[in-house]
Amino acid sequence: MSQARLMNGNALARQTVEQAGKRAADLTERTGTAPCLATVLVGEDPASVTYVRMKQNGCRKAGITSRHVTLPAATTTEELVGTLEALSADPGVHGILLQHPVGEHIDERAAFEAIAPGKDVDGVTFASFATMSFGLPGFVSCTPGGIMRLLDEYGVDPAGKRAVVVGRSAILGKPVGMLLLARNATVTYCHSRTPDLSAAVREADIVVAAVGRPRLIHGRDIKPGAVVIDAGYNAGNVGDVDFDSAAGRASLITPVPGGVGPMTIATLLEQTVDAAARQLGLPGV
Repeated sequence: MSQARLMNGNALARQTVEQAGKRAADLTERTGTAPCLATVLVGEDPASVTYVRMKQNGCRKAGITSRHVTLPAATTTEELVGTLEALSADPGVHGILLQHPVGEHIDERAAFEAIAPGKDVDGVTFASFATMSFGLPGFVSCTPGGIMRLLDEYGVDPAGKRAVVVGRSAILGKPVGMLLLARNATVTYCHSRTPDLSAAVREADIVVAAVGRPRLIHGRDIKPGAVVIDAGYNAGNVGDVDFDSAAGRASLITPVPGGVGPMTIATLLEQTVDAAARQLGLPGV
C-alpha cells in the first residue's frame, strides 16, 4: 500500500488562528475590549513552561490579551483554587487555562472545578464534559476538539466507522470518544487493562492514540486504509504510534510534532474568542 497522506495540523491551525484573530479584532472594535486569556502555571516544569509560552505566542498572533499567573511549586490546593476563583470572578478575564499536570500534592480536579464554566476555554470541568457529551452549547476539550477539526478538514466522516481510542484520560481519551460517538461512530475505548490491544486496534477504521507511551502502536496493528490520529507526545518528539511502520498501512496519519498539537492551541484561542463574545453580549461574533 502507498504511504499515508499527512494530516497537516500546522496548516489548519494557522487558518484557525487567523480566523480567530479576525473575530477578536471585530470584537475589540465593537466593544473596546480585547478577549483575554489567563494562563496559570504551578512550578517551573520545563515542558509546562514551554507549552504556556506557545499559548501566549498564539494569543499575540490572534490579538488576544494574555495574562499569566505563575505560582510556586509548593502552592497548596486551597491557594490554587483561590487563584482560579479570583480569575473566574474577574470581568477582565474571559478564558482561563490551568496548565497541567500540576504537582501531585494538589487536587487537580478540585482546581479544575474552581474555573467558572463560562471561562473554561480548555474544556476541563465537569460542566464542559457534560455539555459536550450532550451536544449542548459549551466548550470542548481542546485536543479532542482539534482532532475533530482535523478529521473534517481531511474529509473523514466518522459516521458508521469503527473508532478505537487508546487512552481514557478525562481531558483527552474520554472526551474524544464522546465527540466521535456524537458523530455516529462506533467507539471502543482501550486502556492498560485491555486484553490483546493489537487485536482491538486492527478492527479500527479510525485510531486515536492518546495514552502517553512511545511507539505503543505499530504498523502491524493498523488496518489497511485506516485513519491514524497520534495524540501522544513523548520525549524525543515521539508519539504513541510508530510512525514509519504505521504510515505504510494507514490512509491518513498525523505527524508528531505538527499534527494534533497545533490544533490544540488553535482550538483554545478560538474558544477564548467565543467566551469573550458571550460575556460581552455578542455571541454571534
